[in-house]
Amino acid sequence: MRKLPPIKKEQIIVCDEEVVSGTPVFAGTRVPVAILIDYLKAGDSLERFLAGFPTVKRAQAVALFDMVLEAALMENPSARAV
Repeated sequence: MRKLPPIKKEQIIVCDEEVVSGTPVFAGTRVPVAILIDYLKAGDSLERFLAGFPTVKRAQAVALFDMVLEAALMENPSARAV
């Protein structure tokens, strides 16, 4: 699998009262991050989400997953894979 270059948090998610009333959205879009989570919970693939929301870049979605994983590992560092 090809490794994507790291991107900064502000390139992934933004919260701005002027954009969707401050709901966390993918940067540069009006697509709430929660929609990706809803797609995944419903059993849809990342590819299907990206096809439905072409303004969201794959790198943003993957970086979001990395952020979530890192946050989870900070909560329980012993869970880090070797």
